[in-house]
Amino acid sequence: MAVTHSTVTLVLTLLGGSLLVSSIPSLAQEAGSKDQIVLAIQGEPDEGFDPTLGWGRYGSPLFQSTLLKRDEDLNIVNDLAESWEVNEDGTLWTVKIREDVTFTDGEDLTAEDVAYTFNTAATQGGIVDLSGFEEAVAVGPYEVELRLDEPRSTFVNRLLTVGIVPEHVHGEDYARNPVGSGPYTFVQWQEGQQLIVAANPDYYGGEPAIQRLVFLFAEEDTAFAAARAGQAQVVSVPQALAIQEIEGMGLYDVDSVDNRGIMFPFLPDTGEQSEEGYPIGNDVTADPAIRQAINYALDRQVLVEGILEGYGSPAYGPVSGLPWEEPEATINDGDLERAQEILADGGWEDTEGDGILDMLQPLGIQMNAEGRSWDEIQTLMHSNAVVFGWGSHDPTEVYNLYHSSLAGVDFFNAGHYENAEIDELLELALGAPTEEEAIVYWRAAQWNGEQGFTTKGDAAWAWLVNLDHTYFVDECLDIGPPQVQPPGHGWPITANIASWTWTCEN
Repeated sequence: MAVTHSTVTLVLTLLGGSLLVSSIPSLAQEAGSKDQIVLAIQGEPDEGFDPTLGWGRYGSPLFQSTLLKRDEDLNIVNDLAESWEVNEDGTLWTVKIREDVTFTDGEDLTAEDVAYTFNTAATQGGIVDLSGFEEAVAVGPYEVELRLDEPRSTFVNRLLTVGIVPEHVHGEDYARNPVGSGPYTFVQWQEGQQLIVAANPDYYGGEPAIQRLVFLFAEEDTAFAAARAGQAQVVSVPQALAIQEIEGMGLYDVDSVDNRGIMFPFLPDTGEQSEEGYPIGNDVTADPAIRQAINYALDRQVLVEGILEGYGSPAYGPVSGLPWEEPEATINDGDLERAQEILADGGWEDTEGDGILDMLQPLGIQMNAEGRSWDEIQTLMHSNAVVFGWGSHDPTEVYNLYHSSLAGVDFFNAGHYENAEIDELLELALGAPTEEEAIVYWRAAQWNGEQGFTTKGDAAWAWLVNLDHTYFVDECLDIGPPQVQPPGHGWPITANIASWTWTCEN
């Protein structure tokens, strides 16, 4: 077999995107102070600000409170909850909530609101992942039971991300006129331009120090110009702009699990098609020698330095830097000698000696990089290698990317990866009673010394890099220590927004 006689088409996803505004809205013209700051961090939600429709998955839900939250070290701590416990088999979560919380319309927040929120979110067509959830029942004014039909270690993430809405005003127009118990109250939303919010003076965590926030929804160049002009105090920027300097602002370079990787079709091409009629399988990437060799040949640090301007880190799996990462899955990359050995052991020979592309050139693997739309990618992703972006604080994503039951479902296991033993480990992780008990299984699925879905095992993906999230922040604004961030087009920086302070006198 000669590597140069076979071709892998690498389909590049079109990542990112933002909304164009013709000019900076007038309310964003004021300089920053404790009275008002302007944030240009993109991420305007299409569906509005309703947690039952998915608002708040990344960063603070702003208007609403969650039962639990993560601190800067990603430890789980109480928010609305005073205490919580899980029964022995992991199917009953009992939460006692604070008794001193009111919504911004003056009504008390009770267990009935918590139960209503979860029950409503479960009926919204899977937008909020409540797999395994059966029902929520208020068993007292300030105590709620969340009942599952099977144990689910990742259910704790719903307590971390689902903001509680008031049953008495939740309706069709709620997403555009939200009422909640969070640190900020809704003032105005000019769709496609800006969102204005004000500090909640009755917030149980203490009134925020910054009285007014203006979120500017603008293209990156417009937002960057606003920062240069002193009209924005927090701006998310791509790595290419992070190397610039802005007078009076400092750069925040924040670690993230916002990763990029090459998904390989795992099956050979046998003529099989998806339900939609799209081809499945690729004879080149179905060979584990090809997948492993590419993983070892890639020099991830070069990608970080050359493409991300140094604002990133190598990725060897989908959960780099999180508690459930398996350190032993890490490899010494940029190892062409090891890659060549793997190909030789797999029966591949470079008979022509004319390597084709970049880091893979010495291996003689031809990989054609093509930019395609999402509509096109959907037709190609089961039979072509695709660069995808993923990342989450919720390990459910690991299950979605690698379990065989999700093969061909949406964009999850697009390569139809399947390994019965890895399936079993993922099922044990998902079905563990607690997150702590699940970690050993999440790690084992990556690499347990004999097998796993990462490079040393099946090498189902070639994970490349984790992007750092880069922001320019006014030198007068103290945003506290950031946590390792999930994806979210800028919103993750708001996770601790209630504690931000303005340190200058103006």
